[in-house]
Amino acid sequence: MPVLVMKFGGTSVATLDRIRRVAKRVGVEVAKGYDVIVIVSAMSGKTNELVGWVNEISPLHDAREYDAVVSSGENVTAGLMALTLQEMDVPARSWQGWQVPVRTTNAHSSARIEEIPTENIRAKFAEGMRVAVVAGFQGLSPEGRITTLGRGGSDTTAVAFAAAFEAERCDIYTDVDGVYTTDPRVSAKARKLDKIAFEEMLELASLGAKVLQTRSVELAMRYKVKLRVLSSFEEQSDTAGTLVCDEEEIMESNVVAGVAFSRDEAKMTLLSVADRPGIAANIFTALSDAGVNVDMIVQNIAEEGRTDMTWSCPTDHVARAQKAVENAKSEGVINYHEVIADLDVAKVSVVGIGMRSHTGVAAKMFQVLSAEGINIKVITTSEIKISVLIDRKYMELAVQALHDAFELEKAA
Repeated sequence: MPVLVMKFGGTSVATLDRIRRVAKRVGVEVAKGYDVIVIVSAMSGKTNELVGWVNEISPLHDAREYDAVVSSGENVTAGLMALTLQEMDVPARSWQGWQVPVRTTNAHSSARIEEIPTENIRAKFAEGMRVAVVAGFQGLSPEGRITTLGRGGSDTTAVAFAAAFEAERCDIYTDVDGVYTTDPRVSAKARKLDKIAFEEMLELASLGAKVLQTRSVELAMRYKVKLRVLSSFEEQSDTAGTLVCDEEEIMESNVVAGVAFSRDEAKMTLLSVADRPGIAANIFTALSDAGVNVDMIVQNIAEEGRTDMTWSCPTDHVARAQKAVENAKSEGVINYHEVIADLDVAKVSVVGIGMRSHTGVAAKMFQVLSAEGINIKVITTSEIKISVLIDRKYMELAVQALHDAFELEKAA
């Protein structure tokens, strides 16, 4: 039988009533003739509660035990979902990551999936099981320990299963009914997209859109997994939600597909850095070793052998970034006059595959921001995106103005 993967996020399984509701949805797909692999997250709020317990007991915790505790939320949901399906006379069985097994790296709390053998689950399907309810977010390290995949990891679990089992489709059920041109809470004109290209979704996810985990989109693009984002709270049809697919499957698209933003950004600058070969490598190696997630990078023109180096990073990485460059300075690896952190910035980006073949997007974006009196602090571009750092107080204004200027409320 064809395989369908269905993933339900924390809000979709937050209560027993919601679990019963989504179980009925699974039952509908079983009745259509699918063998279904259901990937479940922990019930809403449970992961945060478990993380809080770990941090209270041991602030500098053993990452292996952190994973053992935090992964347990998904186990509860998987068991409850399987029991609910059984009560509906749907042959179902719960599976924890180690039982599949979902083989991962040993990077606890941020492991990557390396392999998903299909033999165990396929054998149970052959014996009459119709639904495999798999605990998302977790796997098994080479040492035989439980690992977790990082926040949003259940999305990645779902896509990886869809790729391994060559599923017809991977449906991601969440609390929104699809992918929008921007956050509807910021712009009332935001429009749900029927289709979006993998590359556009990848950029939007990495730039702040919270609909899908970035890693899950990377996997879907690599293995050509058709992704559909839907709401678990609305009636469904075959055309519901947003399909994330190859660019070739989209007949017409706007030049700009969406406007993404991230509030929790910081701009950091090293003033008067010695301008010599290898200095950038030394700075960003120190930041990388400290686990700082660097995004935008700008180097000023050198004067008298000195230059300024600016980068952006999440606000919660600022302290470790400061410590990393201070340690590098004390060790003589880099030399600079001062490090300045601006914690009051936001990143706003326009994204679209149509930018490859259309000129003037950057000019229009900058004109729009200028007309609103918004100063740009840093600019970075790629083939299908333009991102700027601006003062955080102007973020919503910038998103609304850009959404209007590119007429994203209109379909292509």
